[in-house]
This record gives sequence, C-alpha cells and structure tokens, in this order.
Amino acid sequence: MNLHWHDWAGMIGVLLILLAYLLLQLGRLGASNLYYSVLNLTGALLIILSLLFEFNLSAFLMEAAWVAISIVGIRQALRLRRGDAR
Repeated sequence: MNLHWHDWAGMIGVLLILLAYLLLQLGRLGASNLYYSVLNLTGALLIILSLLFEFNLSAFLMEAAWVAISIVGIRQALRLRRGDAR
C-alpha cells in the first residue's frame, strides 16, 4: 500500500471526527461546545482535501454536509459565548 500525503490528511480527518464523537459520548465535550464543531469541521475539510485526489461523489456530499452543519454549530456556539439568544 502506497499512501500519499492526501491519504494521510483524509485519515487524520477521520480520526478528528471520531475523536469528537468519542469525547461527546464520554461527556467530555457537549454538542454545543465550540471545540466539538471545530473538530468536526477540520476533520471534514481534511477528508474533502483527500477526495480532491481520489474523488467519490457520495463521500464528498457527506463531507460537504458535515462542513455545513459544523459551520452552523460554530456560529451557534459563538452566539452562546456572546450571550446572543438568536
């Protein structure tokens, strides 16, 4: 197996998403925690980066949705930090 740098980026992305989920399940991070959404966003972006070299439409669509949802989570977490109830 010959792994390139973009393969490693994708694997690190998967690990970040799994880490976020593990920390959520262990109660170490809440779903509204900024770090939870940032871990998910970073992981999804790294996976998308790897998909640019070996494209898979269904995986791309999943990760694009993951990015969008993570951005919503980050915006919500930042609003909560500022005390904005919107």
